[in-house]
Order: sequence, then structure tokens, then C-alpha cells
Amino acid sequence: MHNTVLITGGAGFIGSALVRYLIENTETTVINVDKLTYAGSLLSLGDSADHERHHFYQMDILDAQGIRGLLKKHQPDAVMHLAAESHVDRSIDDPGDFIQTNLVGTYTMLQTASEYQKTLTGVRSKAFRFHHISTDEVYGSLGDTGLFTETTRYKPNSPYSASKAGSDHLVRAWHKTYGLPVVISSCSNNYGPYQFPEKLIPLIIHKALAGEPLPIYGKGDNVRDWLYVVDHVKALWKIANQGIPGEVYNVGGRNEKQNIEVVKTLCALLDKRRPRADGSKYQALIAFVEDRAGHDQRYAIDATKIADELNWLPDETFETGLAATVDWYLENEPWCKAVAAEYRGERLGTSG
Repeated sequence: MHNTVLITGGAGFIGSALVRYLIENTETTVINVDKLTYAGSLLSLGDSADHERHHFYQMDILDAQGIRGLLKKHQPDAVMHLAAESHVDRSIDDPGDFIQTNLVGTYTMLQTASEYQKTLTGVRSKAFRFHHISTDEVYGSLGDTGLFTETTRYKPNSPYSASKAGSDHLVRAWHKTYGLPVVISSCSNNYGPYQFPEKLIPLIIHKALAGEPLPIYGKGDNVRDWLYVVDHVKALWKIANQGIPGEVYNVGGRNEKQNIEVVKTLCALLDKRRPRADGSKYQALIAFVEDRAGHDQRYAIDATKIADELNWLPDETFETGLAATVDWYLENEPWCKAVAAEYRGERLGTSG
């Protein structure tokens, strides 16, 4: 078990969930590096933000000197690299930031981690891991059948997924060429508490409660595999500690749903928990909008490898996870308002 871990992107959605999990469930010291761009907020850390085992640094992963300094100061046993520009719509509008953060930023992290690992000796050097967290979008789009496996060829279709695919290749190259002990994981669509209201599920909840139209791309028949974020971070911690260097692990929730199914389920949950004042159903707010460019039709992950080799399975079904998510947002509306206020003026997308 790693005693100290440096997490990049630790104020983002998945990163903050990982920080909270480690602070609440382990004795691990967390070094949290985040630039605090539009999707990162210290509010997402909850009570973990002030914990004595949590050390936060507002820093860009492109700052090689700064990262070197943190590695030297805190001597982590692992680096878990989550920092990334991650919204497809934004990558279409402005791909440059995605190239810089996801490609050049990953290169910077690999270089500094390689230098640092060479300073370690004995057991510490062998136990060190660089865990790169990626996405199933690097594989492109599936047809009506089939699943992504760890050996599926890459075929990214958006600037975002292309930048993540490129970063995956860099990580693999640093393992093969320089011997850096890396592990890579690719995940399906995450959802759960503390998600920035730009992604599909929190966006729909946010707009439904405000009585605004609920935008759905195209016909709403795009299929995603949904993974509850707490299940994901449990998988990440297993991979970081037990994963074999050079290996890839796909993490999925085994919950394939069309976007329209997700939205209708959310509407039904809100109808029960927060009925509209006029008695109408939230589903009446659904509005179909023009599909976006590069919108993959279907993603679905085969998570057999991590189940068989690392004994991981998701604890939540889609039904239990989505209900817990809706309940959290209804109970934490002040958080939603505070995060929205932090990013007033930023454009919100329509679907993750």
C-alpha cells in the first residue's frame, strides 16, 4: 500500500473523489496538484481539504520545475495522473488547450517522474508506480454490438480523445524506452456527487430544478456505459497498488444506457423527490438539439481483466448509483450554487 501519493487533477471530479476516498478510508498522505481551471474546485474536496494528510498545491502540470520540487519534498510512492482537459464540446471549440494539457502536460509529468524514480533505491524504486488515468473514448465508437477491451485498437474521433490517445502512447513509450513502471487505466462515463454541472447528469438535474429545457443531442440514442465515481476510485487505488507495470486495465460499470434513458430516469427520480409546483412532469422539459460533430455513437467496456486479476467489481448498479447521485444534489444545492458562482460566465455544455 502506497504511503504517500501525488495526485494531479485532485480538485476535479474524479480526482477529488479519489482524494476524499483516500483521506476517509486509508492512512495515505495525499499531495494534491491542480491548476483550478473551470472544472476544478476546492469545494469538491469537502472536509478532506483541511485534513492533516492532505497537502494542496495550485500548480500547472506544465510547470516542470514546480513538479520536481514537490516530488523531491514529499517523496511520494506513486503518481496518479488525472489532470486533463476533458470536455468534448470544449475540445471542438478550442483544441489548443487540450494539446497543451493532455499531451505536453503528460510529457512533463513523465519526465519529472522518471527523473525522480531514478533517485529512489531498493524496494522504493521497484514499488514506485506512475498511474495514468485515461478514457474509453480513445477507442472510438462501437457498433451495435461488441465491447472495448485492453487490446482494442485506438481510433479517437474528437480533439479530446485524440489528445488522450496521444498521452496514452507517451506513457507506454516511457515504460518501454526508459523503464518507468507505469500502469494505464481507461474508464467509461463517470457520474456521482461533486460533478461539475457541465456533464450530462448534473446538467439535467440543474436545469430540471430550474425549470429550463433539458437538452439532448440528436435522437438521444447515443449509448454510454455508466460508472459510479466511488466505484471508479476504488478501482484506481487497486490498480495503483496491485497493477502490473506496463499493463492496461479497463474500468466499466456494466451499465449501458442510451442518453434518453438516462434523462428519463433522472426525470422520474426528480418527480418523486422534488415534484414540480404545477404538477407537470420533468420529462415535459426534454428538448432535442442538433447533434455535435465527432459524437461517438456507443461506448461499452469489457472490465473482465480487472475483475479477474485485481478482484474488482462495481458495488453500485446504475439504479442505486443514480438515486444516490440525485439525492446528493438535492441535499447539496448550496454546493451547486457556489460552484456555479465560481464559474459565472463560463459556457456550460449540453452532454458529456
